[in-house]
This record gives sequence, C-alpha cells and structure tokens, in this order.
Amino acid sequence: MKTRLTWRETGFIGTMLFGLFFGAGNLIFPIYLGQQAGSHVWAAILGLLLTGIGLPLLGVTGMGLTRSAGVFDLASKVNRPFAYAFTILLYLTLGPFFAVPRLATTSFQIGIVPFVSTGAQPVTLAIFSVIFFFIAWLLARHPGKLMTYIGKWLTPLFLGLLAIIMGAALLHPLGPISGAAHGAYATSPVLSGFTEGYNTMDALAALAFGIVVIDSIRALGVTDSRQIAQDTIKAGTISMVLMGVIYTLLALIGTMSLGHFAPAANGGVTLAQIAHYYFGTWGNVLLALLVIIACLKTAIGLISAFGDTMHDLFPRIPYNVLTGLAALLPCLFANVGLTRLITYSTPVLMFLYPLAIALIVLAVLSPLLGTSRWLFGFTILFTLLPAIGSAAGSLPTSWQATGWCQAILTANAHLPFAANGFSWAVPALAGVVLGWILARLHGERA
Repeated sequence: MKTRLTWRETGFIGTMLFGLFFGAGNLIFPIYLGQQAGSHVWAAILGLLLTGIGLPLLGVTGMGLTRSAGVFDLASKVNRPFAYAFTILLYLTLGPFFAVPRLATTSFQIGIVPFVSTGAQPVTLAIFSVIFFFIAWLLARHPGKLMTYIGKWLTPLFLGLLAIIMGAALLHPLGPISGAAHGAYATSPVLSGFTEGYNTMDALAALAFGIVVIDSIRALGVTDSRQIAQDTIKAGTISMVLMGVIYTLLALIGTMSLGHFAPAANGGVTLAQIAHYYFGTWGNVLLALLVIIACLKTAIGLISAFGDTMHDLFPRIPYNVLTGLAALLPCLFANVGLTRLITYSTPVLMFLYPLAIALIVLAVLSPLLGTSRWLFGFTILFTLLPAIGSAAGSLPTSWQATGWCQAILTANAHLPFAANGFSWAVPALAGVVLGWILARLHGERA
C-alpha cells in the first residue's frame, strides 16, 4: 500500500483521463467554432473553455470532494431510487445505446469511407465495427490496466499524430487569424462558445469516467479515500489543461483555414481539407489513424466504465459479461438502426444533462453547503421539471406536435434563459436555497 501517487503516476492518469474524454467530436467541433467565429475567435474560445473545460473539471473535482466511489454513490445523496434510475440511464445512453455505437460509425465515416467505394461500404462497416469493438472489449477487460493502454500507449500516439497536423498548420498557416464571423458568433461570440462547450455534454462523461480514474488510482496501491480524492482532482486538472490547450489551437487553426477554404458544414470536412492540403493522400491516412484512435480509446473507457458500474449495481453479473454486452450491442447498432436509436437516445441525454450539472455543482459546493438530503433532494426535484422540458424539445417532430408535448414546451419556454437552453438554472438555484434552509431548520449541516 502507498500513501499517494507520484507526479509521474498522476501525469499518466491525467493523460488517460484526457484520452477518455477526447473523442472525434472534441477534435472536430473546435475547428468548426474557429471557422464560424472568424476574427472573434478569442472571445469564442473563452466561452468554450468556460463550459467545455470548466464543467468536466468541476465534475471530476466534485467526485473527489465528496469522496464518491462513482455516479451511484454521488446520486445516492438524493435517494437510492433516484441513484439507480439516474446511473442506469446515464450508462446505457453513454454506453451501448448511444455514444459507443456512434464512436464506430464516426471513425468509419471519417477514417475509412474515403478509401472505400459506395457499394462496398455496408460490408466494410460490418467488418470494421467487429474489429473495432473486439479490440475495445479486449482492452476493457482489465480496468486496472487502462492507465497503460490509454495513458501510456494510445493517448501519446494520438497526441503525436495530432501534433503533426497542428504543427504543419501553425508553422505554415493557411491564413491570418481573421475573417468574417457567422451567425450568432458575429454578435455574441462568448455566449456562442459557451453554448458550444455546454453542448458537448462532457459533464456527463466526467461523471461516467470518475470510476475509471478511481479504479486506476486504487490499482496503483492508494486506498485512503482522502488521498484518492486529491489524486483524482490532480489528474482531472492535468487532463483539462491539456484539453484546453488543444481546443485553443484547433479553434485558431479553424479560423486560419478561412484564408484558403470556405466555411464547411462541420469541422470534420475542414480537418480533412487541412490534412490533405499539407500531406496529400498521406494526410487522409494520417487523419484516418487520428480519428480511429480518438474513438477507440473513448470506446474502451466507456465499455469499462459501463461494466464496472453495472457490476457494482448487479454483482451477480460478471464484469466480463457486462463488457461483452457493452461491446456486442453497439456493434449491432452501428450496422442497423443507429439513426432511430439516436432519435430516442438524445431526449434521454437532454433529460440527464441538467440533473448531472446540478449534482456536480452540489458536489463542488459540498465543503460549504454540506451533503444534506434536503439540499440534494430539493435541488434535483426543482431541476427535474425543466429537464423534462429539455427532453421534450429533443423529441421527434411528430411527438412535439402532440398536445401534452406542446404544453410542456410552452411551460418550459416561460422559464428564464430557456431561449439559451438553460431553463433549468433558476429552478435549480431555487431548489438549492430551499434545500439549504430546510437542512438548517432540521439541524443538519448546511
């Protein structure tokens, strides 16, 4: 047993956590932001970092401050039924029913499709997804070794490949940091960047990956809960600083690309153009490797986190059976029915997101406000209704036209900041105040 991690070990875990967070989406959207923001890119980056970095860092910090063993432990501060429902929904949507199958299809679309004829794509996708998820499952079978697989192998390889593209773009820029801003970035770049970072939903991933970090620290011999909390916060800070630097550089590269390319529909198109501009056909190969590795390491982390958490909730089901399901189901979904699955999974994510942020804020403020059930219970209760409104706004159009859905959307629209997607903020704050007062009246620490 050891008392604390060395800085080298903390660095490896921080690198691992960065690798878990940084998927293909995190690679693509800062470039799109840079193109859209144009000369306002610095203001947009500021907004992006506040939420795209701030919320995940708060999530990891909150797990550490409350010394929670995972999402279920943190959510149990509301009550156990809520903890079961929230944890299961979170890991099903971030795992086999939404995020994990998208990792395979995204890496296939960006990395493989340019090299495959249209007619051969269905068969190639089937073969690719089987190989992709077999490797992910194989490496997820031993959660204590994720620091080695992701922190020491895959993430350094990913960063090396990314450095080649970013180095070329920064040393021989396509244009100046200028250009016209588009859409909302022209009038409110900070708010637009803030919303873009919020919409990454990386705060959910921070909760989901908390158990992976904690398991990795324990595997290195640290068992004291206080020290695990401190090492978790240190690793989280390292990962978020690294992510912030890369977000900033990618956004600047996106802006500079306007000197040579027109604004694209998404950052993936621009990234492919940049890679091909500097390296020709080899640029396509480089981008394929970059995206596949980005998606693979995140898939490994999500499969492992799903298996670990579900095994804690249902101990009779072996960990390897759960990780097998978490790899097999996405493999099937990636080939059939993914579009429909996303249609129904997105409202669940939009429902969970405000609840997750409320839990994170309460966790971070726990040294000041305490962890009273009154406080956690009323905050979540008051966040619940606008969370339902957020989910309703993400339902298919045919569902939104129904009377009950229209009633929910109308009520939600009257809440402050609803137009910006933050209708939950004021009710959640009211829940914090009321819960704090009730905790004080009942003599609990607040």
